[in-house]
Amino acid sequence: MATINDVSRLAGVSKATVSRVLSGSRGVKEASRVAVLKAAEELKYRPNVIAQSLYSQSTNCIGVICAQENVNQTTAYLYALEKQLSQHQKHLLLRFAHTKAEIMTALDELNCGLCDDVLIIGARFPLNIEDDNVILINCTEAESPNSIQYDHAFAAETACNFLINNGKRQIALIHPDTAGAADRVLLGYKLALENNFLPFNRNLVFMDSLSTSVALQVLLNNASTVNFNALLVANEQEAQNAISQLQAFNKSVPGDIMVFSLAGSLDLPGIPTIPAIEYSMDVMASQIVSWLTEKTQHMLGSSVLRGDLIIPDMRKR
Repeated sequence: MATINDVSRLAGVSKATVSRVLSGSRGVKEASRVAVLKAAEELKYRPNVIAQSLYSQSTNCIGVICAQENVNQTTAYLYALEKQLSQHQKHLLLRFAHTKAEIMTALDELNCGLCDDVLIIGARFPLNIEDDNVILINCTEAESPNSIQYDHAFAAETACNFLINNGKRQIALIHPDTAGAADRVLLGYKLALENNFLPFNRNLVFMDSLSTSVALQVLLNNASTVNFNALLVANEQEAQNAISQLQAFNKSVPGDIMVFSLAGSLDLPGIPTIPAIEYSMDVMASQIVSWLTEKTQHMLGSSVLRGDLIIPDMRKR
């Protein structure tokens, strides 16, 4: 088994330099950093995590409390974070929690020496956490000193503009408050209608606690009096359910009704690929890891991430 001495000799640098590179410390020349990483890879060297922790008073572990119920999006978050963290010799410790009590319990556990910092993803209720080692990601009403939020108003406005430009001027919006940021979504929706000189029809908007399937059933039952040719939903799972329901009513997608997802898109067998707003998990993970490694409070603060418009025929397959 290779040791730090072996890496030092092969890279042509001191053991201290090897230690600084592998711990992610700053102040190392780029040439030395590259040489150390190359030597470590060639020798298949793995540092002793416990010894490193005792020496540096740091676990190099980042706790992740996932309250995000969208399975596909959860996977994307974790994959991007693990990839970025591993490049800085940091490790991910995962917990799942779906209530405020569960989140606070997990946070107390992770903060008791298991992790240096904690990320909380996708909580749909106020947490009011003021710890400077906690980052809230896409959480409702984030009050943390450090948070990353999606620009939901911009997403809804972009989605509506796209639909209108494609001749879909009767846009139904189903975004239950349980999905989070309903007020911001509604703001973007109204702004797009106003800018395109379209009236706001309250009968096309469902923002209360109704499920997407129930709200869509109401729309379909009232089709004789309330016409719609586009449907805006919170995420890809809601879109998938809506598409199946529309097809059961002999509505073609996107022919009769164009479905648009405000968070992620579908590319599944038998399901039409739909336009969507997608958020770069790699960009978000890179921003988070930069803050974690630099640890200066002014780097993050309250940050907003805007999504990209993804159009079906432009997707990379």
